Amino acid sequence: MSYKPEVQTDESGKWYGNALRFETLAEAEANAADLYARWTLCRAYRAVESPDPVNYRWHPTRGLIGLDDKTAQDPTP
Repeated sequence: MSYKPEVQTDESGKWYGNALRFETLAEAEANAADLYARWTLCRAYRAVESPDPVNYRWHPTRGLIGLDDKTAQDPTP
């Protein structure tokens, strides 16, 4: 299990996501909040459970880290 970030971009009520999957709800929410802050068309954001495997981490200062990235094991500067 993993968590995926999603955003709403219009009044349709539909949620849109991508292939990012995080180990924790907090990571997925932080990534969704980051996207929300950068996109002018976002109306809302959330994170939801997913059956997909985890493939990314979210670091508070470095942002998105792919698990195949060597820095994913130790994301500290």
